[in-house]
Amino acid sequence: MKVPNASPPTPPNPDGVPKPAGPAAGGTQATDASTATSAKAQLAHLKIANRETVLARVAEIVSQQSSGASRLLLDIRGQNLAVDASIGKTPLQTGDWVKVMRAGNELQLMGKLAPTAESSVARALAQRLPWQQSLDAGLAKVLASLTTGVKTDTAAARPAALPLAGASQPLPPSVRQAIDQLASLLPSRQSLAAATPSDGRTPTQPPLTPMGTPQATYTRAPESVVANQIRQWVEQSGLFAESRTARSAEAPPADLKLAIGRIIDRLLQQQGQNLNSFNRLTPIPTPELIQSPLQFPNPAAAQAPQFSAEPTGVGQMLRLLAGVLNRITVNQLHSQVLSTRTAADAPAPNNTLVVDLPWLNQNNEPRVMQLRLEEKTGENESNKRARGQKTEWKLSLAMNLDDAGPLHFDVALGFGQVSAQVWAERQATLQQATDLLPELRKSLTDLGLEVVDLECRRGIPKGATTQLEHRLVDTRA
Repeated sequence: MKVPNASPPTPPNPDGVPKPAGPAAGGTQATDASTATSAKAQLAHLKIANRETVLARVAEIVSQQSSGASRLLLDIRGQNLAVDASIGKTPLQTGDWVKVMRAGNELQLMGKLAPTAESSVARALAQRLPWQQSLDAGLAKVLASLTTGVKTDTAAARPAALPLAGASQPLPPSVRQAIDQLASLLPSRQSLAAATPSDGRTPTQPPLTPMGTPQATYTRAPESVVANQIRQWVEQSGLFAESRTARSAEAPPADLKLAIGRIIDRLLQQQGQNLNSFNRLTPIPTPELIQSPLQFPNPAAAQAPQFSAEPTGVGQMLRLLAGVLNRITVNQLHSQVLSTRTAADAPAPNNTLVVDLPWLNQNNEPRVMQLRLEEKTGENESNKRARGQKTEWKLSLAMNLDDAGPLHFDVALGFGQVSAQVWAERQATLQQATDLLPELRKSLTDLGLEVVDLECRRGIPKGATTQLEHRLVDTRA
């Protein structure tokens, strides 16, 4: 691989996402003296000694010629190096990792590294990052169509049930049924309190309308009922859709991601189209998720979604749902990346879950609760000999309540000890949380836990972010 006469190595792309390209590899001999001088300076800038081997990633295949010559952009030690190469027997494509050795002022290709499961997950994650739609805004539009109806985008695409292009029409029955099924999966503000009829009957889940509105007055249920409802809420969030479907011997389980898929299928059927046409649609993203796609908590959930009350076109609804599906899929892939990270400066937890949990407020408007749960095995230094390896848990919960404003909870549990921090933006909410700390401390102590620290703070915590860098995904976050 010849290093051409060029400017010093450029920094890697800020988003770290490679552009798709075809195969190329091989090497040529450097003949031009000025090129050799430039190549020597560039290789020295990268601190690559003669006969030293280094790992490089094919960041981009800039150009390919009919003669077989190609120009590649190699990512070496976080910097981009342009090289001229000829196609050889080792096909390369963007994202491949290769082992190269410096031989004078050239690089010799020593071999290509086999792709890993982690790199495949990271590549899939990078492809979906720019196309995420926040769940609250996307679902708000979908649920609003139950009242406003839907309009077709063009006369050619209109279904038989919607005869007038551009005119608002009621949803077809099959689409309405699919949306009602999705709405039934969203907990309401009352059901999140795990309520039960006030007449003292056996605790049961409160009856709900399709939009989650309670039909009676409820009081708080036992902790076991609360735990079961929260567990069900997380299970149906879409994070485990594929694994739950694979384990299901009969009908697919109730699941948010599958429910969205049913709406998409019914809309396409009404349009006389198939899934291939859906795959060609460009998802509608949320701007905040473009700016910080992997931040937790994400600012996209810091405020209530704003949208027009005008009916949504069929095509726009499909594009919104495509973005919502991407958001759920990004959380699934992000969880896998965080669970398999191997950076030496950040030991990996055994398991990490990042999930958005949609729910309905008192006005039946979708809101999102962001949850991050980490499980890891470690040793408590003070009890190292007595207890040995133990499991530690860390829970982060972020939400924006209509009355209380943005709230964030950090809870750490392990070795019989618990600590918690509560963050609130509003002073009144902060004071209310502070007043409740003694009651919380007593409840935790009654459970047999040693309360190490309980604290309330004003503002919001610094969000954890998984940065896209030259390794495709920096898993140190």
